[in-house]
Amino acid sequence: MKFHLRLRRLAVLSTALVSLGVAGPSHAAELTIFAAASLSDALKEIAAKYEPATGDKLTFNFAASSVLARQIKEGAPADLFFSADEAKMNDLAHADLIVPASRHSLLSNTLVIVVPTGSALKIDSAADLAGAKVTRLALAEPQTVPAGIYAKAYLQKLGLWEKVAAKVIPTENVRACLAAVESANVDAGIVYKTDALMSRKVQVALKVSAAEGPAISYPLAILKGSKKPYPTASFVAYLASPDVKSVFAKYGFTVLP
Repeated sequence: MKFHLRLRRLAVLSTALVSLGVAGPSHAAELTIFAAASLSDALKEIAAKYEPATGDKLTFNFAASSVLARQIKEGAPADLFFSADEAKMNDLAHADLIVPASRHSLLSNTLVIVVPTGSALKIDSAADLAGAKVTRLALAEPQTVPAGIYAKAYLQKLGLWEKVAAKVIPTENVRACLAAVESANVDAGIVYKTDALMSRKVQVALKVSAAEGPAISYPLAILKGSKKPYPTASFVAYLASPDVKSVFAKYGFTVLP
């Protein structure tokens, strides 16, 4: 309990110093952040502001949350895990690999159906994915990758999964799914809104409403194996600061209260 209290106090102090432009300690920390691929652009921009303000160095490992969770379970050294779904964080919690008091859900997202820019394919509803005009549908791997799991859950909810399953082209992660659509190797794909906003090579054919889509949650937690829990806690606190929230919002994320 005392450890967690000290962790929170240090995080608050460090965040205050960052906001005032005060440099970090002379012995700067090197933090390793395992983060979902869909967070890459936002976190790179955040790091560009955080590193010079604190002196800390942030090294990111971006991949599908399922891949990252497996790497952590296998002993890969990391300080922070920022997942695209709660299930992967639950896996690490059950394995006693995270600091429970540090876990919280920071962001949400929505799904969109995208097609290559200039495509004549029109999608008025998700049911059109089952039509003859769509022969190849890209999804992040729907059994393990959060974006694919969310997409499958959405299609199942609408009673469409069995009708489109044979058309699905699974990809390594959501960015690979986006790339498949960009290259026109598929007719359409389902990705996060945030990924679609980053590309000029795709166009949004259909936005998935919050009512129809799955509840998407991005939790983060400090890992018990971290040798730098205090500077990691400082970075976690910084991620909840107003300036950083505006960065996440710019990239299309919904910042949770």
